[in-house]
Amino acid sequence: MTASTLPALRPLTLGQYQVWPPVVLAPMAGITNVGFRRLCREQGGGIYVCEMITTRALVERNPKTLRMIAFGADEQPRSLQLYGTDPEITAAAVRIVVERDLADHIDLNFGCPVPKVTRRGGGAALPWRRRLFARLVRAAVDAASPAGVPVTVKMRKGIDDDHLTYVEAGLAAQEAGVAAVALHGRTAAQRYSGTADWDAIATLKQALDVPVLGNGDIWEADDALRMVAHTGVDGVVVGRGCLGRPWLFADLEAAFNGRPERRLPSLGEVAVTMRRHAELLVDQFVAGARNSTRGERDGCTDFRKHVAWYLKGFPVGGELRRSLAMIESLAQLDDLLGKLDPAEPFPVATLGQPRGRTNSPGKVALPEGWLASRDDDTVPEGAEMDDSGG
Repeated sequence: MTASTLPALRPLTLGQYQVWPPVVLAPMAGITNVGFRRLCREQGGGIYVCEMITTRALVERNPKTLRMIAFGADEQPRSLQLYGTDPEITAAAVRIVVERDLADHIDLNFGCPVPKVTRRGGGAALPWRRRLFARLVRAAVDAASPAGVPVTVKMRKGIDDDHLTYVEAGLAAQEAGVAAVALHGRTAAQRYSGTADWDAIATLKQALDVPVLGNGDIWEADDALRMVAHTGVDGVVVGRGCLGRPWLFADLEAAFNGRPERRLPSLGEVAVTMRRHAELLVDQFVAGARNSTRGERDGCTDFRKHVAWYLKGFPVGGELRRSLAMIESLAQLDDLLGKLDPAEPFPVATLGQPRGRTNSPGKVALPEGWLASRDDDTVPEGAEMDDSGG
């Protein structure tokens, strides 16, 4: 599959921004902070969304949440994802974003399948209550549109195969005035298991006039091209596929521009990327810390979770892996990276393989009586969360 065999693609339009390539980094809790986003942006173009921010936490000026809304000086558009279940609180949060010029683009989260979210009626459960969903999206769009801030929606197919919502919800979001709709081709019940349903993404694309973005099982740049060819989508959303592989965005830029090159970095090149990632995280945490020593330690601690992803498939001994996943300073990281064999070639057997979170399908936790009425637009009790990030 090459870009020349695809339908003619145009830049993704979000308000005043023309985004090329039409690639979006999905918000991931604990991952898509300002340091990681900069690392990815250094590889290629697109939209890089910060960690999920809860509307209640923003309205209540939660200090942790306010610190999470951080963008690089050259980061445009600044993309912020909001999670909310109450139209009034959501509108208030959007007004804060607009009035304080916190972001250039707002994405609304209706895709989270985590039980602590769905059992309260939030995330992927909320579109089932179609009137509440429509009210919430319209409240966000109405609050953002006077300032020209585009609002998009990210969602799943539905609660499970017996309770699909994606086409109806996509049409409601379009009617409310969103700039685009992104669909993860799984139900909440699937969580991150099985195979993403690209046929459902194609169905949504056929149903809507606004741009549709496809999400699910994009492990390589050529997967993105296949998704576009199969579904006709206007762009793609990449999540777990870039974990430990930020150069995927360089491959995606090449792919969408019709170039054949793909990165297969040696272990030495991966080590350079690991060092850059850790350095960016340290810079981020030092900026928010009372002293540089504490900031360096916190940045290195945040980096630890990425080690296994970077080294996936490489023949690196268990002791060295464990040591790298326990670093407390950049000097310690430099010493350990120096023990890697820089000439070790990239493990091509890992190409196209799932990365990051995997789990089994299961019954979706829902509030009592949630499925009884689709037209009940009562805000679910206790669904607003006061902690951002997922």
